[in-house]
Amino acid sequence: MTKAKRRWSQAVSEHSDAMDLKEGVFKSDDPRKIAASIKHSTEASRRRKSGPFRSAMSMLSFYIYRAGDQLTKKKKNTLEQAKEELRNDFGRETKR
Repeated sequence: MTKAKRRWSQAVSEHSDAMDLKEGVFKSDDPRKIAASIKHSTEASRRRKSGPFRSAMSMLSFYIYRAGDQLTKKKKNTLEQAKEELRNDFGRETKR
């Protein structure tokens, strides 16, 4: 596989028109801060193609899948909790 094909997710992160995230947002250990930052970014963006909730969840899921096995269980759990916080912030049903 060529180097360019292996790094497609990095290119998406760097050049995506979806939204501009605050730098280091995924480094936080607080799921509420992560969710609040992503929510703010999606609501402020005028370049997104879908609604704010869908864009926010897509960006968070993309990050989780992109990181893959590099995520510790603790960090993945924090990001999954951030998804629940996003659902609450947008008034959506929580996943059970």
